[in-house]
Amino acid sequence: MRLFRYLGLLVLAGLAGFWLLTRPERLDPSSMSGMTGDAARGQLVFAAAGCAACHAAPGAEGEARLVLAGGEGFASPFGTFYAPNISPSPDHGIGGWSAQDLANAMQHGTSPEGQHYYPAFPYVSYANAELGDIADLYAYLITLPVSDTPSRAHDVGFPFNIRRGLGLWKWLNVGKGWVMADPGDAQVARGRYLVEALGHCGECHTPRDALGGMQRDKWLTGGPIPGSSKGRFPDLTPNALKWSAEDIAYYLETGFTPDFDSAGGAMADVIQNTALLPPEDRAAIAAYLKALPAN
Repeated sequence: MRLFRYLGLLVLAGLAGFWLLTRPERLDPSSMSGMTGDAARGQLVFAAAGCAACHAAPGAEGEARLVLAGGEGFASPFGTFYAPNISPSPDHGIGGWSAQDLANAMQHGTSPEGQHYYPAFPYVSYANAELGDIADLYAYLITLPVSDTPSRAHDVGFPFNIRRGLGLWKWLNVGKGWVMADPGDAQVARGRYLVEALGHCGECHTPRDALGGMQRDKWLTGGPIPGSSKGRFPDLTPNALKWSAEDIAYYLETGFTPDFDSAGGAMADVIQNTALLPPEDRAAIAAYLKALPAN
């Protein structure tokens, strides 16, 4: 009987440890106290973060890209994830959220209800976003058109449909800080912020391990496109991307390469966002990419 009692205590201790390790993290309630967002600045954060590329309805163009009804699907080895409605709808979007709710979602991958978000939402990158920028983004998002389209449920099977387990995944992958430790100057530092945090470029252009975590030691060296047997996201490190900084900045503005080709696929959506940034931000992104170590 004593053995069974000890085993029972070990099981309970294990369950308690699992529950603690996997609990959803949140910001301190006072973190954004008194912080007032600016919608005009939030519009630039919106462009830098590429929100419309994922959360606009599939095929949306022009002003329709500001109706953030969601629905775009993203295939992965773990299932297909669908971008949710993040319009100001109080019933189907974020109309009932606060700025801090948005910050908890972006920095910790935690919903207002206390559930883990799947990392198809790039909170691993957004974890480095500044709270002021998130407040500005919130101020802009709530000015956008309302959509009452319900969010589509993810197509994810067992065991990945057990969201509590995402706490362990987050423990392995979230909160690791910057990849480039020392930017060297202010322009590269701005580029680091745009690439590693808001622009979340590594989410596509960095290889992933068996559990779907970004392999930071292979940062921006490219990787397979999920759901494609042949397609690859390109290597953006200097040994592979031979373009000049001016070429990179021009591409981010126009979508045209130095070889007179043009951006296609998902990158065409990215260009629609980076084209809205001020020239100095595109130059900063280019400076950061040129400052990466050659792999």
